[in-house]
Amino acid sequence: MLAVSHALGPLFLLILTGTVLRRLRFPDEQFWHGAERFIYFLLFPTMLISTLATADFGQVAFTGMVTLLAGLLLLLAAALWLLRHRLGLDIPSFTSVFQGALRFNTYVGLAGAAALYGDAGITAAAVAIAVMVPLVNILCVLMFVGTDGGGQSGLWNAVKALAKNPLLLGCVVGIALNVTGIGLPGWSRDTLGLAGQAALPLGLIAVGVALQLKALRGTGRAFWQACTIKFAALPVLALLVGWLTGLGEIELGVVVLFTALPTATSSYILARQMGGNAPLMAAIITGQTLLAMAVLPVWMSLLAWLQA
Repeated sequence: MLAVSHALGPLFLLILTGTVLRRLRFPDEQFWHGAERFIYFLLFPTMLISTLATADFGQVAFTGMVTLLAGLLLLLAAALWLLRHRLGLDIPSFTSVFQGALRFNTYVGLAGAAALYGDAGITAAAVAIAVMVPLVNILCVLMFVGTDGGGQSGLWNAVKALAKNPLLLGCVVGIALNVTGIGLPGWSRDTLGLAGQAALPLGLIAVGVALQLKALRGTGRAFWQACTIKFAALPVLALLVGWLTGLGEIELGVVVLFTALPTATSSYILARQMGGNAPLMAAIITGQTLLAMAVLPVWMSLLAWLQA
């Protein structure tokens, strides 16, 4: 537990730093709006390209990891859809619970994988992102379409957005450079590596800046449903199936980590655009991010104990 806390603690301190900076309004709201775009469109894709273009894919057996993650997401999406009338929620609230259960924060995931498993962890996490980002986005938009939130135009807009998603494009470019043997010649390797090093700390601070603490007032059943699925049901299933199927240490670690990640801040934008419960979504994002600081070390410590 202590080793895991030492690895994950600095990540959470950076998130809390972002929360403090927001309350102090430093530098200012306009700065952070530009910084978030800079991180999302430049620094994070750069880090993914740098990581995947030079990665030793022999370090990690990806097939079992990716299959398990994709299978769990599809199973969860199907179960939530079938049970939507039994949850006792109106449609907008159900869409927010759905997003809160399925979506994951890539910044926290990559930073956690790097802290726990080093370069091999970053590589495994990047491959997981390449699979999970399109799958999760498609599932969430299909859910909105199924509840008449955005219609077929919403699905088409989501497909077009995925084709331009900088994280997904960064993964595709990095993998292509690796498998073709081009890699990162000359100064490009060090240049992209240096730029990518800024992605994780700035990304984590940006996560803290985006939190809306006021949204936590008056949270009800829907909030706790999303948190229970995210931090209990899904990680338990991932741990049991992964352990029983014999996934390796890094692969299983990344699977458990990614299933217990707080939901993505982008969920709020989709909730506003497609008729979801935006205030509930803001509460889920904020509450899950704060809860993850306590829950993630517990899950990763339990996993380390089982693998010892």
